[in-house]
Amino acid sequence: MHFERHACAIDTSRRIALRCVIGTMVAAIAAPLSARDRIPEIVQPRTAGRESFMERAFEMRRRAIERGDQPYGAVIVKEGRIVGEGVSAVVTDIDPTAHAEMQAIRDAARRLGTSDLTGCEMYGTSRACPMCEAGAYWARIARMYYGASIADAGAPRLP
Repeated sequence: MHFERHACAIDTSRRIALRCVIGTMVAAIAAPLSARDRIPEIVQPRTAGRESFMERAFEMRRRAIERGDQPYGAVIVKEGRIVGEGVSAVVTDIDPTAHAEMQAIRDAARRLGTSDLTGCEMYGTSRACPMCEAGAYWARIARMYYGASIADAGAPRLP
């Protein structure tokens, strides 16, 4: 009997804690973004062309190296503007899915407020791995380019 009362007390405290967590999450979602929480604007290249977008991807690569991570960078472009950037964070975040391309897709989705990246192009410092190509496919990215030669990898496909 004593065990049953103790189990009920634990269950009740868990429910109360869960309600507190859910209440905090709802309040955070409903609250307007403060200036500190807003996503910063991406500095656009001086000339909007494939070369400048790839230069920005290589800048992201340099940042990844400086942070002690793998040498990869990527950007997502929509209507001639960079809408997402990503540096590899596999090592620094201890996250095997934090490839530069995936980071750029996540950043673009946050900035645009949608997971549908129809009409976007992805520029990466190297050819996308199967995971990143599948991510680009599901995000509906129109075209992928990679490397210093800006090779056209075409539309993403499921591997």
